[in-house]
Amino acid sequence: MTEALFRDDAYLKTCEAIVTAVNERGGIVLDRTIFYPTGGGQPGDSGEMRTAGGRTLRIVTTVKGETADEIVHVPAEGEAPPAVGETVTLTLDWDRRYAHMRMHTCLHLLSAVLPFPVTGGNVGAEKSRLDFDMEESPDKDDVTEKLNALIAEDHPVSFDWITDEELAARPDLVKTMSVKPPSGAGRVRLIRVEDCDLQPCGGTHVTRTSEIGRVAVTKIEKKGRMNRRVAIQFADG
Repeated sequence: MTEALFRDDAYLKTCEAIVTAVNERGGIVLDRTIFYPTGGGQPGDSGEMRTAGGRTLRIVTTVKGETADEIVHVPAEGEAPPAVGETVTLTLDWDRRYAHMRMHTCLHLLSAVLPFPVTGGNVGAEKSRLDFDMEESPDKDDVTEKLNALIAEDHPVSFDWITDEELAARPDLVKTMSVKPPSGAGRVRLIRVEDCDLQPCGGTHVTRTSEIGRVAVTKIEKKGRMNRRVAIQFADG
């Protein structure tokens, strides 16, 4: 089991951990981590792992392991993993992670501006997208204006947990059609953007919408009779 520190505090940039396993591909499992593993449309974190002896390994991505509570840190090609039992220090590529946090929260706001079922999505450090089950394409300037208005209102963002049974009784909370929230662990994490949005999500988020900054809807594409892809990017990017 890997303790996912990012779930309680997405702003942690460094932490110490103990190596609990190294898999056959050289992936490193720790007893705890601040690195988010690829999932829910959000890329895995990258950064550095420093051993007690002073050696630094480049971590190029982070993925889920063979069990739901295992997180694997993938070192750069040719990097020798530390030994099991060794204490290491993790340091995030913070600028990249923080961009993911801002973008992921912005996509939650986008799903509030466009209240249609979500058929897909992708979080990126520079641009992101959501696909919606809708027949008509909205005006991208109008969506941009509404999105930036919600961002500027500085809504608090928080998280809570509900049981699998509570989620099953509230199917209205699930906006995604193709990807269902993880269940089976007994509880599911909810992300709440106050007065805007509430949905299951395991990703990392900012604590206030104003941190997102201004964004622009760059393109709305028709991807099928009932599918529209809405792409966004930071306005300063």
